[in-house]
Amino acid sequence: MDILSNLKYAPGSIKKRKRVGRGEGSGHGGQATRGMNGQKSRSGSKYRAWFEGGQMPLQRRVPGRGFNNIFRIDYQVVNLETLQRLADNKKFED
Repeated sequence: MDILSNLKYAPGSIKKRKRVGRGEGSGHGGQATRGMNGQKSRSGSKYRAWFEGGQMPLQRRVPGRGFNNIFRIDYQVVNLETLQRLADNKKFED
């Protein structure tokens, strides 16, 4: 029977945290897992998540037109009191 105080993690399920930039002996020194060159390898590198490197952004490429639903159902409002009055005056033809 398992008791809560005896539960243990499965072997291999817990991994050590990657400590980058703590010297060559750690295995993650030097470029600190950033690669060799490029914008993201440099300090202070910030760019917006939606920036596409000068390419026309998606939100400007998509046409800004409306949307017509071809499956839309149009309803006509009917006053029941008016229908009853017409029925009482025999305005409906059978």
